[in-house]
Amino acid sequence: MTDAPDAVPVKVWDPFVRLYHWSQAALIAAAWITADEWKWLHERIGYAVMALVALRLLWGIVGSRHARFADFVRGPRAVLRYLGDLLHGRERRYLGHNPAGGAMIVALLAVIAATALTGWLQTTDAFFGSETMENIHESLATLILVLVGFHVGGVALESLRHHENLTRSMITGRKRPLGAGPGGE
Repeated sequence: MTDAPDAVPVKVWDPFVRLYHWSQAALIAAAWITADEWKWLHERIGYAVMALVALRLLWGIVGSRHARFADFVRGPRAVLRYLGDLLHGRERRYLGHNPAGGAMIVALLAVIAATALTGWLQTTDAFFGSETMENIHESLATLILVLVGFHVGGVALESLRHHENLTRSMITGRKRPLGAGPGGE
């Protein structure tokens, strides 16, 4: 099937999901920039990150269809099967997140939350000045960057494989419908 220019894009990502995505990206970048020079600002950014994660967790339960965890969180077997299909060039196109993308969201949320938590713990009496807690916090922050690298790589690969600009869809909230485009989905 050829690309169908007359296919009307469908709404996939609601405004909260899009605002969360770009706000979280901006806050994480700001946290990296402020980590050494502006501790007071770094801490406030950490609280904002923590609040966003809490809101995203709530939205993952009560939000729109493709925002809900039930729509995209799959078990390890489904993720591995999808990755195998991807390696063999026969992966299915999903309107929402594919199984690997869902796993990445869970991983990012968990690591971002753990990073924020370990940052906050350093402000408590129990862990103030703890070099061990600081090392854990910094390691988790580095892991965020590694995951973001895989996330961006996955978005680029998926965009190329399915002839679809996924970055644009996270801005507009819209994607072409299933069945309307290369590969016949």
